[in-house]
Amino acid sequence: MNREVLAVRHVYFEDLGSFERVLGDRGRPVRYVDVGFARVGALNPLSASLMVVLGGPINACDDARYPTLVPLAAMIEKRIAAGLPTLGICLGAQLIARVLGARVYAGPQPEIGWTPLTLTDAGRASPLRHLDGAATSMLHWHGDTFDLPQGATRLASTPPCENQAFSWGEHVLGLQCHPEVRADRFEPWLIGHAAEIASAGVDVNALRNDTARHGPQLEAQASRMFGEWLDAVDAQMAARQP
Repeated sequence: MNREVLAVRHVYFEDLGSFERVLGDRGRPVRYVDVGFARVGALNPLSASLMVVLGGPINACDDARYPTLVPLAAMIEKRIAAGLPTLGICLGAQLIARVLGARVYAGPQPEIGWTPLTLTDAGRASPLRHLDGAATSMLHWHGDTFDLPQGATRLASTPPCENQAFSWGEHVLGLQCHPEVRADRFEPWLIGHAAEIASAGVDVNALRNDTARHGPQLEAQASRMFGEWLDAVDAQMAARQP
């Protein structure tokens, strides 16, 4: 089985973060595709063992201004239809929701900063149990949100955002939040998103300090969550082999 992981990246510093370490420990090579440089429409969405669509500051439905969204949505749709493991983080989760027919829209307010997740019963029975608010806080960084797609299972919420995490079938996971963030590589987020931070009225020094305080624990818990999810989807794919 091809073990390559395809990571679709919109902003250079919003990468796989701590998830990349988990993949490396499992001997899973990562190929980054940077939107805006690569021809997204020319990629084969079915060739990789896992596709991860990472975050970015654009709206998941703003096709008129960002034409890369249409071929990317088509890639996601093909993978989901083929039953192949697909993970979306932030914008990636919004794009999965879009592909599954859900409405993506501006939230009541930007959610930037650290807030613990509240898990549903389904979330506590899934690998996301490692991200429960009793175990770790969570980084959030989004202005948009989405309705829960038909057939999806809500896994986690926060007070401002009901749909923080969801699964669809056994092979699709959407994470509105950012469990992948690494505290030792967080400064580029503060520089690259300086205008958004200022517009939202967020204290950049407080955000930096909160990340230094909560980040190491999140990295440990997120690595457990992601590793367990990988094991589950790998077992599912292996069971399908003739």
